Amino acid sequence: MATGSARHRSHLPQLDGGLFLTDGGLETTLIFREGLDLPLFAAFGLLGDEAGRDALRRYYAPYLALAAEHGTGFVLDTPTWRASPRWAAELGRSVAELDDLNRRAVGLMEEIRDAADAVSPIVISGCVGPQGDGYSPAEVLTAEQAADYHSTQIGTFASTAADMVSAMTMTHVEEAIGITRACMDAGIPVTISFTLETDGRLPSGQGLPEAIGQVDRETDGEPGYFMINCAHPTHFEAILDGGAWSERVLGLRANASRLSHAELDEAEDLDDGDPADLGARYAALHPRLPALNVLGGCCGTDERHVREIAAAWS
Repeated sequence: MATGSARHRSHLPQLDGGLFLTDGGLETTLIFREGLDLPLFAAFGLLGDEAGRDALRRYYAPYLALAAEHGTGFVLDTPTWRASPRWAAELGRSVAELDDLNRRAVGLMEEIRDAADAVSPIVISGCVGPQGDGYSPAEVLTAEQAADYHSTQIGTFASTAADMVSAMTMTHVEEAIGITRACMDAGIPVTISFTLETDGRLPSGQGLPEAIGQVDRETDGEPGYFMINCAHPTHFEAILDGGAWSERVLGLRANASRLSHAELDEAEDLDDGDPADLGARYAALHPRLPALNVLGGCCGTDERHVREIAAAWS
């Protein structure tokens, strides 16, 4: 369980530049490579016993080793993308169990951080996922509904050693605004990561520059930075126009596959793409995303992909 205090909540070091790595596709790695059963793609259930926690320790270890090898910082995201009330209820977890598992997640990240002497700085981030489907916003929340829904998990993170919250795979801007406001109320920094379709737009149909601009306008620029995740670089390369909005994008966690969300949803086998090509595509994005400095992967990626990304970037 978490026992310490947040080290970087007053100022996130990734805002000062310098390269930070993070992990890859946690759920796809655990399911397809490790053969673990994760109902509803929920990894947080592994936190309930020592065998599950050991599986998570093994998962994170090679990524911290890469950070040590390349002399980078690291953003250590909790395995809690599904650890919010709607998904917990579907998995038969009570509110008290949910709170406990989110706390255990941060506690495990503290343990991993403290053991990684060769990596500094390490930022612990409480990972928050969408209330609905991360591929398709069948239900579009209002900002008020989203703030109310996500305040449960965010409130837990704010009372632990988490330095920040990462809202991953956001499909529509209203949910991103609500999460940001919930983090403001809880006093914890937040990054917003949007997922994009093959046309470079959010699943809601909104353009990424417009989405970033709207979140900033309606929250007084509160997010520390923005990210893109769960999309292949070929899906959004064409929208990178050099606009001022691109300076707000510091993080990228791309998919290994070029398939669309709909195609991935129906795929029975893991498409792990071409790690070397993915690394080269990250490096090629740098001139058009000049502030980019938090690099990892999403669905289908593992330490091979992050190794190629780090090497290409260097």
